[in-house]
Amino acid sequence: MLPKKKKSADLENKKSLFFEIGLALALLMVFIAFNWRVQIHETEEIHSAQELTELEEIVPITRQEPETPKIKPPVKIKLQDVITIVENDSKEEANIEIIEEDISQETEIETQPKEVTYEDEDVDETAIFVVVEEMPIFRPDICKTMTEGNIELNKYIQKSIRYPVIAQENGITGRVFVRFVVGRDGRVKNVEVLRGVDPSLDQEAIRVIKNLPPFSPGKQRGVPVQVTYSTSINFVLQ
Repeated sequence: MLPKKKKSADLENKKSLFFEIGLALALLMVFIAFNWRVQIHETEEIHSAQELTELEEIVPITRQEPETPKIKPPVKIKLQDVITIVENDSKEEANIEIIEEDISQETEIETQPKEVTYEDEDVDETAIFVVVEEMPIFRPDICKTMTEGNIELNKYIQKSIRYPVIAQENGITGRVFVRFVVGRDGRVKNVEVLRGVDPSLDQEAIRVIKNLPPFSPGKQRGVPVQVTYSTSINFVLQ
């Protein structure tokens, strides 16, 4: 079968040419699109800012009405029971005998005084007292009162203290509070530290108190008793 078209009218041979022309046109349009400039209008600056008016807070005006006094309710009066007096119609006579005695200023009245006995309260000699009638006195040979004894006690403690070497090297100072018991014979016992500072200082305080000379024993109603005593030792480096 013979072809109907002429070779000069056949466009198949020109396909590559049309493709190149189309591609060139597309590239040209893209190039023009990238280089296209849009006219920009200049913006005007706003120099005057809008003034904002603050809304004033409207405070409602209130009027405090005077309080009306409260009316107390009327007090109710309670009627008490009415006591009626009834006459005694009974004819029985009261058995009351009245004996009259002639008593004048010269009449002697015998009175027997009752004997008043006082029980002596035994003092527990084994108990440990805090406060007694006669407090212990340190060094009774040279002190007559407890105040003098306390002054002499402080002097004795200051002379007897041997500052521990460990505490001196570490610069440890402070006040040690000690409590002990003065027995019935005036000797010191039951020594304990109430508030310590350092083990070395606490042991030195206990040693000094245990070696104290005897006190004059405390007395309760003339009976020697055991009394607690407390003091403090101040350790200061010089």
